[in-house]
Amino acid sequence: MPDRDDAGVAAWAALLRTHAAVLRELEGDMERAQNMPLTWYDVLLELNAAPERKLRMQELGERAVVSRSRVSRIVDELARAGLVVREKDETDRRGSWAVLTPAGRDRLRKAAPGYLDGIARHFADHLTPEERSTITGALDRVLAAHRR
Repeated sequence: MPDRDDAGVAAWAALLRTHAAVLRELEGDMERAQNMPLTWYDVLLELNAAPERKLRMQELGERAVVSRSRVSRIVDELARAGLVVREKDETDRRGSWAVLTPAGRDRLRKAAPGYLDGIARHFADHLTPEERSTITGALDRVLAAHRR
């Protein structure tokens, strides 16, 4: 049976508290400097990384950090802003695609330096290179266990 000690609970609590604190700071930075909600950036980033810069809404819901129920609302907001378009899926009438527009890609590109700076200032700069590597490896193992 896996170790269920106090150190495991402490690690979990530290992860949650750190995530909440860093996320608050990063969200504030993005709103102030980029006039963009962090949720928008997350969805634009996933679409930009996708083949042909488009994803089925279901896939986007699985990839984006925001909850699946919020993805549809966020895509609607991005569409109103001209950063994303929705396309019907011709092979599945129930489904649709979210497609990154050139304006969306440009907006993502402009916001990226602020996003990366925020990650550095609020998270990575507080860790040694070895700690970053250890955290990445450990969290990748946990994530992989949940993807099986």
